[in-house]
Amino acid sequence: MARTGSDALVATVDRVAGKALRTGALMPIATEQRWIEQGGVRFLVRVVSSLARKQRERSEGSDVPAKPGDPVNPFLPYEPALFVAEVSETHICLLNKFNVIDRHLLIVTRDFQDQQTLLTAADFEALSTCMGEIDGLGFYNGGTVAGASQAHKHLQLVPLPMADEGPGVPIEPLLAAAESGRAVGRVPGFPFRHALARLDPALVDHPAAAAEAIHQRYHAMLDAVGLEAVAADGEIRRPAPYNLLITREWMLLVPRSRECFETISINALGFAGSLFVRDAGQMKTIEDHGPMTVLRGVAVA
Repeated sequence: MARTGSDALVATVDRVAGKALRTGALMPIATEQRWIEQGGVRFLVRVVSSLARKQRERSEGSDVPAKPGDPVNPFLPYEPALFVAEVSETHICLLNKFNVIDRHLLIVTRDFQDQQTLLTAADFEALSTCMGEIDGLGFYNGGTVAGASQAHKHLQLVPLPMADEGPGVPIEPLLAAAESGRAVGRVPGFPFRHALARLDPALVDHPAAAAEAIHQRYHAMLDAVGLEAVAADGEIRRPAPYNLLITREWMLLVPRSRECFETISINALGFAGSLFVRDAGQMKTIEDHGPMTVLRGVAVA
């Protein structure tokens, strides 16, 4: 992807999204939001009123397997109306068809790679290329237990700030108290296993260098939380599910123990301080237990 200016990708995203909205290819999901505070974080909790529609649409049209039992892969082939850019020789950029957040991008491998395989330097280079033009939060759901809905490897990127008020990422107030002076540290306010690494914000201006630095930190973080790489079926995979969050300034990795707290599915954005529920009953569950308690319930002690 040619980096012709800081707004080039944003302009392309907006142009493609505008056309996709007019043709019905892009189907935004309306939400109502509430702030719930616990553990020093004001969590943004959205009621996603159209989750049922999203699930129905995914069971219709081009996403239907040719035969019962065939795997569904919306990225091979991808929907042309959602195509944004050629990011690299290994990755493309697509709009998220069912977006809750405007300019929500998917950074997808051109060929099929399993979402359970470890991230590579090429994955991080593609993400860094996009983050060089969009100041955003990159995230990765490592496996279905971590909230991944597709088996084809893809990272995701949403613009910052995540809301009209508060810090760019809701959990950031806790990060100030994180251990300093170490390549990989911990955040005292997080009641679950995790690893935090600081990044040089200028790295995104040099995607190849950023990829190498981030890739090294990523492996150090996996080791720090006890998720050493394993070989399986000729591929290098992680032995357990996890979520990864990346901004221009930091990375956070969280091992997962389960997908849901009661009936509420949690993905990587939950550990950024952004949760999604489908109805008032699930909202009450979060209000009764507290969002940090919810995260602890799906993470690893």
